Amino acid sequence: MKCVGMQYMEAVRRLKASGFQPKRSLYLSFVPDEEIGGHDGLEKLAQSDVFKNMNVDIVLDEGLASPNENYRLFYGERMPWWLVIKATGAPGHGAKLYDNSAIENLFKSIESIRRFRASQFDLVKAGLKGEGEVISVNMAFLKAGTPSPTGFVMNLQPSEAETGFDIRIPPTVNAEFLEKRIAEEWAPASRNMSFEFKQKGSTQDYRGRPLITATDRSNPWWALLVEAIKKANGKIGKPEIFPAATDSLYFRQQGLRAIGFSPMANTPVLLHDHNELQDGVWKYLSLRNNCRKPSLMASLLGPWL
Repeated sequence: MKCVGMQYMEAVRRLKASGFQPKRSLYLSFVPDEEIGGHDGLEKLAQSDVFKNMNVDIVLDEGLASPNENYRLFYGERMPWWLVIKATGAPGHGAKLYDNSAIENLFKSIESIRRFRASQFDLVKAGLKGEGEVISVNMAFLKAGTPSPTGFVMNLQPSEAETGFDIRIPPTVNAEFLEKRIAEEWAPASRNMSFEFKQKGSTQDYRGRPLITATDRSNPWWALLVEAIKKANGKIGKPEIFPAATDSLYFRQQGLRAIGFSPMANTPVLLHDHNELQDGVWKYLSLRNNCRKPSLMASLLGPWL
């Protein structure tokens, strides 16, 4: 996150250069492993006595670039469920037709998941819901077959087949119904199937409340952020749920308020794309353009401090 890191460093530099004296403490955290869950990074920091002694009340974390003139603000995020489904069955000759083979059972599950994915995607394409408001399901891998020195044995039906899915669940939905669907429809034991979660994030905090940050008058930090953006002649889109996961979840799990925001308007979103380097170039240019005027991030942090 070099672009976001530079933005905060530049904001602090400009605030200090202007002689600004904060009433509150501002902490910048640089931690590893966000892409693989943050378990050895922000999760450990958030659970430490060091963090507790900071007495934090509000957290700013990464947002997303905006391809139009509106800055994007995120008050929640979807939780990752990394699901692996395994099917078993009797092996057989490749020319033989029989029921309940491992491949056949797995295909039935994949088709059921595909229909569910399409129903969620249709809501987004119709403009009825935002990307962060639906459950997304995308296949990550498909594994089956009996290896041979030249590839795979082509005249043998395998006894095992396995597939993995990256599922993202909004904090605004009841996740229990999805887990029930997985057990009864996507990977039923009656079809010789099993499943496990490689990662399964909770959509609730330690009090059982949805992992979302208030965007109304009950949250004074939100009002200050919106006001600061408008004072900097910025425009704001509709508050959103972040479509992926960030380290913010570890703060929200503790009941803290966290807002996702990256001040990069008129910038294409290419993170994790086939040309992510171009995303970095765009973000660098966007940051440089913002720095030609008083730093937007500095103007946002000022009222909070």
